[in-house]
Amino acid sequence: MSLDWIYYAISWILLRWHEMWEAIGVPDDRVLGTNWAWILAIIFLVVTLRIILFPVFVKQIKSQRAMQALQPKVKALQEKHKGDKETLQKEMMELYRTEKANPLMGCLPMFLQIPVFFGLFHVLQHLDPSISDYYKQLYGWSLEQFNSAADAHLFNAPISAKFGSSAAELAALGANGTTVKVLAGILVLIMMGTTFLTSRQMILKTGWAEDPQQKMIQRLMLYGIPFSLLISGALFPIGVVIYWVTNNLFTLAQQQWVLRKFPPIQMAGAKNASSARPSGAGARTGKSANPVQPARTGGLFGKKPAPEPVSPVVDTKALAPKPGAKPVNPKKGARPANKPKG
Repeated sequence: MSLDWIYYAISWILLRWHEMWEAIGVPDDRVLGTNWAWILAIIFLVVTLRIILFPVFVKQIKSQRAMQALQPKVKALQEKHKGDKETLQKEMMELYRTEKANPLMGCLPMFLQIPVFFGLFHVLQHLDPSISDYYKQLYGWSLEQFNSAADAHLFNAPISAKFGSSAAELAALGANGTTVKVLAGILVLIMMGTTFLTSRQMILKTGWAEDPQQKMIQRLMLYGIPFSLLISGALFPIGVVIYWVTNNLFTLAQQQWVLRKFPPIQMAGAKNASSARPSGAGARTGKSANPVQPARTGGLFGKKPAPEPVSPVVDTKALAPKPGAKPVNPKKGARPANKPKG
């Protein structure tokens, strides 16, 4: 299946934003070693796509809430049909159909962004000044637009260069290898950090899944994907890394807003557990067992819970009478109450 339609769509949005920034007066020449019109075009390409996908993201959150509410029924079916996977699968599909819950909806926004990411990756990889004029004019680009984008820089590093660019590729772009590696390395680290934060933010709000398979997926999303970017990030053009970082920052803000508007469902078991007195190591240290951020909940970076009031310790030995002391009668010396006159 040809992906040319994606390349045309990505190119069209990118070029329209670039034209708009030029019309506003953003300089296309380098200022601080940066062609800001092209950098802003990439950033607002992200904004455009995220606004288009926003209704899908809201449906994703609602679907996750519906799946969370169905967990007690799912557990009951798992206990009822333990050992009978075929019947369990049928019963769970019927449950999802009846409750109008879709387990795949939670992954839909990510799947929709994958072709966009690869489309932008291909378009930026295509910005090679050495190719013929025919290929420069593919996907709706003019020769002038192509040459301008191919020469676009961020702090003196071409946006089509990569951390892993060869010496020949850097020479074709007229780029300094040290500048490219330093800038690309910093951006890749930022990309890893913001990718970790987007997963961590969601887990802090929704909590760890009780199902072992889902919990394994959460751990993979939280730790595995950011770590994999340490290697794969060397293959991404700087423009793609800018796209990824911008997308992560937009996701952090969007998730924060949506999670406030659609707060996680508090399950009965969770309420009882939170109201129960803590025991074990967590009670002695006053820390939570949450491996993401101990003793914190809420928000992107969490919020420290209010300390529990501590009852004053009464020293009963100090109040006890000393050996040999005469007992004190509290009533002695008190004035008798006035008797009513007869």
